Amino acid sequence: MSGALDIATAVLLVAGGFFCIVGGVGLHRFSEFYQRTHAASVTDTAGAGLMLLGLMLQGGLSMVTLKLLLVLAFLLFSSPAIAHALVKAAHGHGLELEIEDEPGRDGDAAG
Repeated sequence: MSGALDIATAVLLVAGGFFCIVGGVGLHRFSEFYQRTHAASVTDTAGAGLMLLGLMLQGGLSMVTLKLLLVLAFLLFSSPAIAHALVKAAHGHGLELEIEDEPGRDGDAAG
């Protein structure tokens, strides 16, 4: 049973690390503030959440698991709220969404 637990933990940790790396690449690749905020908030929550779940599997039924569960709950409640507050503050201060025109689109609804 310990081997299956170790494999599940490894999968969760690797998946969490993958989400964090993808978020970092998104921060580097996206040029617009709102896109960067989205990439950071979504992948941060998913990546850290998966890593915490993997660590909880290794912790078993202990006080460490309870503490990790509290950290996960705080992360799941606070991260989306912080991202929303950040975007709302930026929009309130006049930061407009930069929309790039796609090639071949003229903006009208011609069918």
